[in-house]
Amino acid sequence: MSYSIEPNYYQQYIFPPRLEDLLSPGHPARYIRAYVSGLNLLGLGFKLSLGPDGRPHYAETMKLSIWLYGYFRKVYSTRGMEYHCKNDIGFMWLSGLYRPDHSTLWKFFDDNRSAIKKLFKKITELAIKVGLVDFAIHAVDGTKIQGKVSTRTSWKYKSLERMLKDVDESINEIMEKIESANEEEQERNYELPEELQDQEKLKEKIESALQEMDRINRENLHKDDKDARMMKTGNNNKQMGYNCQAVVDEQSGLIVAQDVTNDENDTDMLVPMIEKVEETTGRQADETVADAGYYSPKQSLQTEEKGIEVLVNINKQILPETDENKFHKSRFTFDETTDEFICPLGKRLTFERVKNNRQKKRKLRVYRCHHKSCCPESMNCSREKRGRSIEMGSHFLALQRQIRKQKEPGNKEILARRKQIIEPVFGTIKENLRFRRFTVSGLDKVRTQWSLVCTVFNLRKLFKFWKEGKLVF
Repeated sequence: MSYSIEPNYYQQYIFPPRLEDLLSPGHPARYIRAYVSGLNLLGLGFKLSLGPDGRPHYAETMKLSIWLYGYFRKVYSTRGMEYHCKNDIGFMWLSGLYRPDHSTLWKFFDDNRSAIKKLFKKITELAIKVGLVDFAIHAVDGTKIQGKVSTRTSWKYKSLERMLKDVDESINEIMEKIESANEEEQERNYELPEELQDQEKLKEKIESALQEMDRINRENLHKDDKDARMMKTGNNNKQMGYNCQAVVDEQSGLIVAQDVTNDENDTDMLVPMIEKVEETTGRQADETVADAGYYSPKQSLQTEEKGIEVLVNINKQILPETDENKFHKSRFTFDETTDEFICPLGKRLTFERVKNNRQKKRKLRVYRCHHKSCCPESMNCSREKRGRSIEMGSHFLALQRQIRKQKEPGNKEILARRKQIIEPVFGTIKENLRFRRFTVSGLDKVRTQWSLVCTVFNLRKLFKFWKEGKLVF
């Protein structure tokens, strides 16, 4: 006979259920506890409350478990973690039914930022130890993530200049009123009006903000997060945020290096990110691939000097994809034996002089063609009266070697795989894990949070191996 099973809210148990009985054997909370239990928190630099004096405190292992499990479950705020410790079975199990509040959880994060960053290296080392990281091909890329502060309330340089002008006019008007009042009643002593005091304070704040924007050479600044920068995102939008970097291993899909910068582009990040890989894992990949945003003369030279194997997409302005411009600089070849450039028609450009570039930071060698009068294509090649000239910087030969390397068999296919390697990682973080905005301000705290996000991303990748018994902490 069928019947309804109704909950009995007043039922009592002779033997109350154990905390261990609340979760299934393969629950993610058990996985997080196993990982944290295997860590030497003191060795990592976590601040432990070990003294005999003082009130009882929540264990650091508990608080770290809550942070990691929170990110595992897409909970990024301390208030959200506090709420789930009262209502979510996984959080309740990890906290032992205790209820740490958001202030306690935040203080743990703030006090242990440098130690939390080290967790990423520990989980990456574990993945290498069990043979998941291949080191054949790594891909490096960056993604822009919005900061905690609002883009709408950021300061704009031109707006502040207009505001400063208005404040100066307001101060002048108040001063004129004071002077005229003093002339009428010379015997009375007047204190500085409160209105004028407020305007003077406002002027100081505006001038301070303008000086800071001049110092960092930026048009935008936010008073609550002076490290955030106006970043270009998809659909030509702009927002105050940070440039988050990652290097991903092709075989495992794991992040093997990560960092955050407030530079708006990736131009100077190629070598530093590869060095981050070596710092985290102890070695470099056989080949590292990057998009055109990472190409720069300086980085190109550094990769060769350091013996780093890279494949970097060349900017279309440097290396056009079409043959429309027959006499583009990229069509000229350089003969190292004779120190001459050779044009597409076979004519040679000889060395003329050395000059400084526009910023006067680099030396450029200038080569010039002396066949203008007898060349049928001279007008199509250049309109210079003295004949076509080409400037060669110290990076030019490195660029040529990179171009030749990309033409070697199989390398174009490796470059094409870059998107498949790293872009799904950023897609997972932003869409599946719903991490689209930082909840902290300041570059150091942002770096800590991004490190935690990447640590949990790798933990999620390794979760299936733990469930299958292939990974033991």
